[in-house]
Amino acid sequence: MAIAEDETTGVAAGAGAPTPVSHPIEERLARLRELREEARHAGSEAAVARQHERGKLTARERLELLLDPGSFVELDMLARHRAHGFGIERNRPLTDGVVTGWGTIDGRKVFVFAQDFTIFGGALGEVFAEKIHKVMDLALSVGAPFIGLNDGAGARIQEGVVSLAGYGGIFYRNVQGSGVIPQISVILGPCAGGAVYSPAMTDFIFMVKGTSHMFITGPDVVKTVTGEEVTQEQLGGAMTHATRSGVATFVYDDEESCLAGVRYLLSFLPANNLEDPPVFDPTDDPERRCEEILGLIPDAPNKPYDMKAVIEAVVDDGEFFEVQPHFAMNIVCGFARIDGHAVGVVGNQPMVLAGCLDIDASEKAARFVRTCDAFNVPLVTFVDVPGFLPGTNQEYGGIIRHGAKLLYAYCESTVPRVQIVTRKAYGGAFVVMNSKSIGADLAFAWPSAEVAVMGPDGAVNVVFRKELEAATDPLTRRAELIEEYTERFANPYVAAERGYVDDVIDPRDTRLVLVRSLRMLRTKRERHVARKHGNIPL
Repeated sequence: MAIAEDETTGVAAGAGAPTPVSHPIEERLARLRELREEARHAGSEAAVARQHERGKLTARERLELLLDPGSFVELDMLARHRAHGFGIERNRPLTDGVVTGWGTIDGRKVFVFAQDFTIFGGALGEVFAEKIHKVMDLALSVGAPFIGLNDGAGARIQEGVVSLAGYGGIFYRNVQGSGVIPQISVILGPCAGGAVYSPAMTDFIFMVKGTSHMFITGPDVVKTVTGEEVTQEQLGGAMTHATRSGVATFVYDDEESCLAGVRYLLSFLPANNLEDPPVFDPTDDPERRCEEILGLIPDAPNKPYDMKAVIEAVVDDGEFFEVQPHFAMNIVCGFARIDGHAVGVVGNQPMVLAGCLDIDASEKAARFVRTCDAFNVPLVTFVDVPGFLPGTNQEYGGIIRHGAKLLYAYCESTVPRVQIVTRKAYGGAFVVMNSKSIGADLAFAWPSAEVAVMGPDGAVNVVFRKELEAATDPLTRRAELIEEYTERFANPYVAAERGYVDDVIDPRDTRLVLVRSLRMLRTKRERHVARKHGNIPL
């Protein structure tokens, strides 16, 4: 006899417990889970193994290290390319070779992309570029930092000009975001050809020794065109760009420490140009005297000392995050905190080239000053500069134009600016190093400061040339004139009399003076005159 069945519940009449019936959506959810799992493992096992053999992490492993645990929200996970030709239409992996989305670092929102070298070697195609465009647009619209993890082979050849247009869209967005949101490029593999220009337009570039490479044309092309034989590492390795070209801002030994460095850098920067950098409760007494500074000042005016030691003595907990530490080492730039607030520090380094300004130092400091100004980071400048580096190489290389970049950068800065003259402050180089005459809010000098047009030896040779030529004992007379000049000008008091420095201070009080000065200047408001933009001497 047939058993009647209730049409609405699917339960047989007179039967016991109901028989469960799967909902139609379950099949679709199962399909979604399959696709998501496929996207998370879009690269083959062999490709992932090769990535690890090279000492490199995968895109998703990198994001796990960079972002707060569980904070990553992925976009376009199910994207596939739509290209045809050269058989590429038969290989359409999910994500199309780049992982994009947003997450948090120390609880603060950031947008990211991570190129996936296990898919098409991380080469950029149309959909790949569209994914990056989308997160760049979101980052700019909501005002959050943008971080790119680069590990790719450049444009996807099979997609031709479409790939090139995709790069153009990235470059355009880099410029629109410049000075509005912090942009950070992390080079974790090859970055060649047009691909290098996006990192070059971002604010900071991180590289890893041995695995990061950047160049316009690779070693094979260089050999074909010029006959030079050069390895990838020599041509575009991390230390090449850290020491010679100045392209790399930070260099690390491995990816883990590199990504930790990115997190640390962001602790000094605001989310965008309308906000201030994060503030931390100071663990270092704001009124602490820097007794060790007296031991850092040499007895002889021409004896070098380490400006970084001076900076570390003054800032909170001796914590100084140096920018481009291997490039143009005659000037020191970096981030620190004073009274729990982020500051950008610039200082001449007497240990290298006597602290002279040259082409590389001028460009390095100018870029740093402009970055700090763009993101509301006050500037503290320690001055010990005997002048600009002389020589035909510098003149032919355009030291006039390059030195003017640093002058321009300071002149256009509207953030709080404080100058500390520690020793030599000669000529135009003194003016360029954030002097009162170009807009420093406050300027202080140590008693060891020497503020003058030039050093005593050179000044006596110029001013008293005829007298020395006519002297019966020119050596003795020259020594007397040098002593007179030194007594009159090799001190800060003439400058203090005229107000070119606001006070002469005990070096041990430098920290306290900076704390009080920066507290006073926190409400500073200054705006540029209306114009499209200035014309910096590039």
